[in-house]
Amino acid sequence: MIISVENLSKSIRGTTVLDNISMKFESGKIYGLAGKNGSGKTMLMRALCGLIRPTSGKIIIDGKVLGKDFSFPPSIGVLIENPAFISKYTGFKNLKMIASIKNKATDEDIKQVLQNVGLDPEDKRVYRKYSLGMKQRLGIACALMEKPDIILLDEPINAIDEDGVGIIKDLLKKYSANSIIIVSCHDKEELEYLSDEIFVLASGMLKEHKTVEKEEI
Repeated sequence: MIISVENLSKSIRGTTVLDNISMKFESGKIYGLAGKNGSGKTMLMRALCGLIRPTSGKIIIDGKVLGKDFSFPPSIGVLIENPAFISKYTGFKNLKMIASIKNKATDEDIKQVLQNVGLDPEDKRVYRKYSLGMKQRLGIACALMEKPDIILLDEPINAIDEDGVGIIKDLLKKYSANSIIIVSCHDKEELEYLSDEIFVLASGMLKEHKTVEKEEI
């Protein structure tokens, strides 16, 4: 799969939030989005998953134009900003309800992805009893459970403890073999560890694109 972003601009109430951005993503890699708050990272993710439409330019996914040939990418998992689930449901029940929309993820798939992110599928606690870190893990599990072609994660390791960060890192490396993964993160070292390539945004513009050199083991 290939995603091409071509001269993408977005203005909201007269303010330009994305300014003539062009970039390319392909399966098998993890891409990092770097930049300060307000740089355009989250807005770009919203555009990539079809939640906002470009003012000009376009996003092409495997030859089809997002917003023209389809409203949303057909196979995508998303965690943008804070995860939100039904407070009186358990983690498993929340994911099962969401999975019922497409019927792609089985009960076993859901249990497996919960274990993968470090949550107990049999935990009877409801979502409102979860810690911030547990809520974040559930959000990541939701984005991954259908093994989508495109995975967008906005600050995925926010509020997760050190052990959990290691689990999430290893999991994303595993999923990247068959997916395009795009991750934003404030921590430069963490982002470089995770990513194969990094796009640096500032004031809605693409300032830098670099390949991350990995040390040989």
